[in-house]
Amino acid sequence: MNHEKIEKNIGLMGVLIAVVISIGGLVQIVPLYFQGVSQVAAPGVKPYEALRLAGREVYVREGCYNCHSQMIRPFRSETERYGPYSLAGESVYDHPFQFGSKRTGPDLARVGGRYSDEWHRVHFMNPRDVVPESNMPAYPWLARNQVDGALIEKKMRTLVKLGHPYTEEELAGAAAAVAGKTELEALIAYLQGLGTNVAVKAGG
Repeated sequence: MNHEKIEKNIGLMGVLIAVVISIGGLVQIVPLYFQGVSQVAAPGVKPYEALRLAGREVYVREGCYNCHSQMIRPFRSETERYGPYSLAGESVYDHPFQFGSKRTGPDLARVGGRYSDEWHRVHFMNPRDVVPESNMPAYPWLARNQVDGALIEKKMRTLVKLGHPYTEEELAGAAAAVAGKTELEALIAYLQGLGTNVAVKAGG
């Protein structure tokens, strides 16, 4: 089959492109299922507690991954800016994972503890108050929305079926743990934990 025939038949070209992309994707993804390092939690990594899980749900719902990645690649330019490179075992309890590929904003894999809770609160209410050149939108409604405790407990019980080692005590206390908390508080708790639960050497 010569190139001229492929280039003149858009349908055929589309099918062949899909085949090539599928094969390339499988070559990268399938081996991960046979590597224990990608299925075993790194030392210190535990499932998200109720409040942080609620914050992660807000993070996913609001599409934060569209502008912020959570994967520091093992390159000097990245480790000097963002911190030690990401480990596969850090994402074992992420469903879905938040690696991302676009950085309109900075990578957040190691943002935990870098700023105070108050800094994050102001940043979400109006990003320009702390970063004048920011093009990030404000999220004032998060300070008004309450976390749904029953929904978080249900989410945690579902995650148990996926292998998350929550105890019955943690499940039973999930709703109480987020009672009276706003989505903003939950999101800040999630961000403050990123990169803090595993020991890694500086620079990777």
